[in-house]
Amino acid sequence: MRFGLLGPPVLFDDAGEGDRKDGRAGDCEDGQAGGREGGRAGGWDHARAIASPKSRVLLAALLLDAGRVVSVESLKDALWGGEPPVSAQASLHNHITRLRRLLDDPGRLRTVPSGYVLRIDEGELDVHVFDAHVTEARAAHTGRDWRRVVRECAGALALWRGAPLAGLPPEVGGYAFAQRLREARLLLLEWRYDAELALGGPRLHELVPELAALTGEYPLREVYHRQLMLALHRTGRQAEALAVHRELRTRLVGRLGIEPGPGVREAHVEVLRGAAGERDSKDSRDSKDSRDSNGSGGPGEPGRPNPSPAQLPPPPTHFIGRTAVRDTLYRTLTAPHPYPTAVISGMAGVGKSALALHVAHQLAERFPGGQLHLHLHGATPGMTPLTPAQAVTTLLRDLGTEPCRIPEEPEAAAALLRSLLAPTRTLLVLDDAASAAQVRPLLPGGAGCGVIVTSRSPLTALDGAARFPLAPLSDDESAQLLRGASGRDGLDGTDAARLLVELTGRLPLALRVVAARLAARRALTPDALAGQLAAADVRLHHLEYDDLSVRRSLAVAHDALAASEREADRDAARTLCRIGALDLPTYGAPLLARLAGTGEHRTEAALDRLLDVALLEETTYGRYAPHDLVRDFARERAGEQDTASVAETALHWYAAVAERVLAAIVEPGPDRDDRRRPTPSRPGGHAAFVDAVAPFAGAEEAFVWGDRELENVVALVARYADDPSEQRAGLVSTLARLIFPYAHRRGRVAEMEVLGQAGLRVARRLGDAAAEAYALVDLAGLHFLTGRQNDALALNDSALAIWRRLDHPSWIRRCLNNRGLLLDGLGRRTEAGEALERSLEYARRLDDPYGEAVTHSHLGHLVEHTDPRAAIERHRRSLALGDEIGAVIVRHSAHCNIGYAHLRLGQPAAALPHFEESLRILGGHGDWHGESQTRLGLVRALRLLGRDRRAARECAELLGLADARADRYTGALARHQHGLLLRERGHIGEAREEWGSALAALEGTDERAVVRELRELLARPV
Repeated sequence: MRFGLLGPPVLFDDAGEGDRKDGRAGDCEDGQAGGREGGRAGGWDHARAIASPKSRVLLAALLLDAGRVVSVESLKDALWGGEPPVSAQASLHNHITRLRRLLDDPGRLRTVPSGYVLRIDEGELDVHVFDAHVTEARAAHTGRDWRRVVRECAGALALWRGAPLAGLPPEVGGYAFAQRLREARLLLLEWRYDAELALGGPRLHELVPELAALTGEYPLREVYHRQLMLALHRTGRQAEALAVHRELRTRLVGRLGIEPGPGVREAHVEVLRGAAGERDSKDSRDSKDSRDSNGSGGPGEPGRPNPSPAQLPPPPTHFIGRTAVRDTLYRTLTAPHPYPTAVISGMAGVGKSALALHVAHQLAERFPGGQLHLHLHGATPGMTPLTPAQAVTTLLRDLGTEPCRIPEEPEAAAALLRSLLAPTRTLLVLDDAASAAQVRPLLPGGAGCGVIVTSRSPLTALDGAARFPLAPLSDDESAQLLRGASGRDGLDGTDAARLLVELTGRLPLALRVVAARLAARRALTPDALAGQLAAADVRLHHLEYDDLSVRRSLAVAHDALAASEREADRDAARTLCRIGALDLPTYGAPLLARLAGTGEHRTEAALDRLLDVALLEETTYGRYAPHDLVRDFARERAGEQDTASVAETALHWYAAVAERVLAAIVEPGPDRDDRRRPTPSRPGGHAAFVDAVAPFAGAEEAFVWGDRELENVVALVARYADDPSEQRAGLVSTLARLIFPYAHRRGRVAEMEVLGQAGLRVARRLGDAAAEAYALVDLAGLHFLTGRQNDALALNDSALAIWRRLDHPSWIRRCLNNRGLLLDGLGRRTEAGEALERSLEYARRLDDPYGEAVTHSHLGHLVEHTDPRAAIERHRRSLALGDEIGAVIVRHSAHCNIGYAHLRLGQPAAALPHFEESLRILGGHGDWHGESQTRLGLVRALRLLGRDRRAARECAELLGLADARADRYTGALARHQHGLLLRERGHIGEAREEWGSALAALEGTDERAVVRELRELLARPV
């Protein structure tokens, strides 16, 4: 059975053994073809119409992606135009069943998880046979093998039954597909008439009415006018030929303001000179000389010259940017040969082919052997990738080799290709390669040839290649491309242009779609188009125009993975859907393995495949992220139900690992045990998830995990804090509570705000008093860290009231301890002392040495104002308890506090070793508040000792650490010290700038002493 799209969709029943197996028409012995389109090709004359309109639409939609997965949604759109009925799924199934009954083998139409695949073997689709004829005709026309041109053109035109996809609704799509075929038919007619004009004979008289009809149908197509002029002239009708030229020139100048091209001008000269007889005589002599020298008139035989190939498509009209990679690519291919193979790789639509063609045209003159261009269709929508054997055969034919002389064995054919290229300096552009295996047989063996390969994959298995990975354009380059391609000069520097660049992800394909839409509809404003693109759920819908489609380009890779027989490929397709369902900033294999229900080894193999087809990028080792438009595509492929279940699994997993982090970074004792204890809103099953997660080897490993995953955790907490599902809301509460100590230790101020506020909101909505108290304490810790002690006190006291109501002694102790510290900072020292003494009583009653040590430290702070030496004794008592229980944070804090007490005594030399010891003890345990306070003390001690150079280095490091955490409070305290260092070096202006910045950052905080000093410093005359 065969299939037809060159006209209304039809089925062809095989007509018997006489039909050729490949579906190609038989050769016409005299090299002529009767009639305008030629006779019907063998095997394509038993058409069976399809009565049902829906079946025709369904068949066409499947044939447009023959051999590829066509999604259920795409078929519904084709059948019902974007408004499928409620029964669409059942109706589609019925239509599929009916179509299968029409096929010779129902197994041709397979059901796969994401849609349907229609198997089409070689030679069974008229379009494929038509394209093969076109390729042969093009090669024969280039080689001036006129008789073969006529045969191939006749074979192709015989398949034409009318406009492709005729009678189908526009929802089927395929506009660009049909347009390509219509253009190919017009080219075939051009080539055939060129051949028939060259061959002469009685058909010349028949050409005149055919060409006259074509010039009437296509009044601006110069080739048909040239051919009509020559046909009239060579049949003795010179005056009519001149009239055709006059009418064409008047039309072109009047409508377009241009003169006829060189072909028409040459034909005009021939007519004016009456050169027909001279031309026939010359052609006859050339033909005889050729036969005498070669013994044959066939192209591609030994001794017959073939023209150098010049197959490069036109260079891109608006080529923007890529200066560095373009120059490096050019140098690579112009260095002393042997030239390496250059592989340009990147995601769909990133501009690989544009760069390749741009550079290839620049290099053309350096390769006098010619330029070959071959589209390998590795990721072309609606096309099957060329096999290596097909690609080798195509290149051999393009080099003028007769088909009968091409070896059947692929290895022998590849060897012949290398032999033909070896003595030449030819440039090969191999566009859209699928794999290294597809490219390897096409590579020349000679040292003088250059090769440019484009592929979504970097083709790392291709030895010796120079690789040029492409990223999206910069913001400025994107704006320039948008302006140039759209013709909208007013876009320069506008907010709308910046927004369009952002929403397209700076992807050249997406930018060209946007530019095309702006160019096509002058009334469409950039602001309106940006508004359409802003909705992520329909963004890809607006990034389609004519044959340009971001979605379709991305779907090629995904659908090939989904339909593959390889486990890793199918895993990769499922993994991309999980990525779309969850939509996090970055991903790692452990999380995706949990979401996919596979082991990490299989997940890593799947991620490798997604990297290979450019659907993911590896931002750092082991961390993956898709381009923004790939995110949109992945979200489309993930259903709503899938999204909910994936999110729940992710929240469970993150909460479980967060508990493992807590266990690793917080010392054993009530602090750790209390936070791990469940609250009423914690969903069931959490303990099982924790058991499934391996403990961390130590605090450093846990901090590394947190540094990598905190962005994802915050994104999930923010997204699902207001989720109506109590299950997911409870998981958010649990996750925020368990991960907060890590965020606090790391000083991640912005993230602490999100986690604390979300935790408080969820707890209150769920009526979970304990979870509410945790969130209040956590937010109090955030405000303390950022210098807002009054706010921190209010939050802490609210939490204290809840813990008292819940009768939770260990948390009462902590809140009293915090209350004492905060009151001390606010100058309310009597109240502070009372709170701290009560906290100390609780610690002793609970037998909590860690809590006792911390309270002694805070009591030391309290007495430091009046008796620094007594403070040092308190801190030493805290240090002894810390040494006894092995509490790193207690020991490091004690040394820091002793250092500050020595500074108050005016003893910087005694303070310095304590600050240094504090930092040494802390190591990689992570305590940003303690570390920052220690570093501030270290800077002060060094400055007072006159060791300004080291003090400046330490201060710069502290500023960098604070800025990285968005900690404006600590940054302001550091800038205060930096200004003092600058002043001592005589840089008064710079010092005042630092003090001004510090004062602005401290506005709204309760840091009264430093603010007062800053104001005094700035008030002094310069």
